[in-house]
Amino acid sequence: MTIQFLKYIVSVAEIGSITEAARQLHISQPSLSAALKEAEKEVGFAIFTRSRTGIALTKEGVEFLGYARQVIQEMNLLEDRFIRSKPEKPRFCVSTQHYTFTANAFVEMVQKYGQERFEFILNETQTHQILEDVKNRFCDLGIIYLSDRNETFLRKTMDEMGLSFYELFTASPHVFLRAKHPLVEKKSLTLKDLQPYPRLNFLQGSYESADYSEEPFSTELSEKVIRVSDRAAIVNLMIGLDGYTISSGIFPKYLQGKQIVSIPLADKEKMRIGYLLCKGQVLSELAEIYITALKKYAPSVT
Repeated sequence: MTIQFLKYIVSVAEIGSITEAARQLHISQPSLSAALKEAEKEVGFAIFTRSRTGIALTKEGVEFLGYARQVIQEMNLLEDRFIRSKPEKPRFCVSTQHYTFTANAFVEMVQKYGQERFEFILNETQTHQILEDVKNRFCDLGIIYLSDRNETFLRKTMDEMGLSFYELFTASPHVFLRAKHPLVEKKSLTLKDLQPYPRLNFLQGSYESADYSEEPFSTELSEKVIRVSDRAAIVNLMIGLDGYTISSGIFPKYLQGKQIVSIPLADKEKMRIGYLLCKGQVLSELAEIYITALKKYAPSVT
């Protein structure tokens, strides 16, 4: 099996579509499909399952993908060192729910380890995609939260996918509002206080449910709901529409000056924020640096 075939397999697994992978690889879709079938014939098992809804890795394919990535990375290192005479190009990727502190820790990691050449990826994405990214070894680790409301479901899902959760710290839910919001003078807020205002949630795509939601209390009735895909949009909607969102309460003021504030939510719910790995996976050096940076935000949680 050639390195090129391995690269095809990795690309299709990461993109989730043969058609789109072919476009990005600048080859025809039939040629890519034929290459995948030839690779599966050579290894003696199906690497992907194909259906009307798309393409996914088989159980054997997930294991194969991990080895394929290792081979490609080693080949890149070999070419860099002995053919192109370049130093090793480290790669690190984290898939995470939409938290500012995960981005801040990422900055610290890059500042500490960033060399002349590197490939670092910060992927803020949907909860189910984080689980898939970790399972498929696309990322080094994933960042999510567990609570009394979602833990049973997510623990079961993680176990089925061969993933383990490691808690970093516990946070009390806070409400994020614009600094001149009508509720801003209150020392704590209830869900009833928030009813007149638009609730801002992150999209979860085809996995839109309370179990995959990034926000606590997502099952509580709200007459006004706006779903968005990125943090910048949520901040703009907080400022422009008196919207609110519920999250960890960790939000450095320098990101929006004094425009956004957080107020404790009057509830005993806790957010247990942690990282995901494949079972038996050992943290890389970069992952250790990143987790150390994340833990610095724990003391600010009350």
